[in-house]
Amino acid sequence: MAAAGTGYRRERALALRNSSSALYNNLAVLCPPARPPRAFGAVHGTTLSLLGPEGPPRQLPARGGGSALSTPLLTQAAWCELPARVLLVLTSQRGVQMYEADGSTLVFWHALDVPEHPAVFLEIRPCRGCVGKQGRVPTEPLRALPAPLRTIRQHFGSCVSSSRGLRGSPGARGSARARPEPSLSQEAAGDLVTADDSGTLCLWSTGEEFTLLGKIPGSGCTCSSVTLWNGIVAAGYGNGQIRLWEAGTGQLRAQVSAHARWIYALDLAPLTGKLLSGAEDSFVHVWKLSRDPDTDDVEIQHCHAECVTDTQVCGARFCDPAGDTFAVTGYDLSEILCYGPA
Repeated sequence: MAAAGTGYRRERALALRNSSSALYNNLAVLCPPARPPRAFGAVHGTTLSLLGPEGPPRQLPARGGGSALSTPLLTQAAWCELPARVLLVLTSQRGVQMYEADGSTLVFWHALDVPEHPAVFLEIRPCRGCVGKQGRVPTEPLRALPAPLRTIRQHFGSCVSSSRGLRGSPGARGSARARPEPSLSQEAAGDLVTADDSGTLCLWSTGEEFTLLGKIPGSGCTCSSVTLWNGIVAAGYGNGQIRLWEAGTGQLRAQVSAHARWIYALDLAPLTGKLLSGAEDSFVHVWKLSRDPDTDDVEIQHCHAECVTDTQVCGARFCDPAGDTFAVTGYDLSEILCYGPA
């Protein structure tokens, strides 16, 4: 692992209506190509604090039906960039709700009918980041969604990340469980990776159906965040390590003791291979992933370290596809910190 010279500096802080909850990857950023970020969002309990390009911060509440005294907790928020429109998607313990990109209009609400698995986590941004949760991971497989949700993958597990646009239906209910567990091969690298609290990684091929290509066994340490880039699976763990796996073979290619405490966030800049990590130790690190063209070795370079003093980092996202800017949220922190080139 070598050091690189890219540097960042803190530029501004955006005030939130509420502080951020201690959720994995608790920061959403809407960043159109070649333009500044249009909006930011962070979850606090039952509401999403939403910052647009104009006006004061706004709040979007979770929907849950039933008694107003039992409003469900939000578990994730992110923008879904579809070919013809952009939707803001919120997931909660009781369902999925979709808004216009600015949060002004609710366009769809899908209630869960699986009370034994109360939390839903979605990957809804191609090539970027993942979503996750801490706690028990249900054993249910990927499930089919109704027609309005076909462009969004649903996963009852810790985290999920896709390397390409999401399309089609996830396939028949329970079909992944019924098939025997295959072995990974170099020809089947897959385009979607999921992880759970045991650290097990699953590689999938998407399309008309989800096809389980194989598993990378866990070591008993929770994988809290995962992302996929150029056939490389980058995974962040509760012991502070980042591990790089070959998606086609499941081979461990690199391992870095990146943080002193639990990693809460990973994000990837798809144009450059930069990797952003944030953890409970108050540090945010920027890394650079690459492959040696001669040996095909996977390399990781450390580019930058930033300390957010006395803050448990719970969200970190790049704000552009090249990874030149990023933003950070922290548990009980009532602002979003933005960083740019030094």
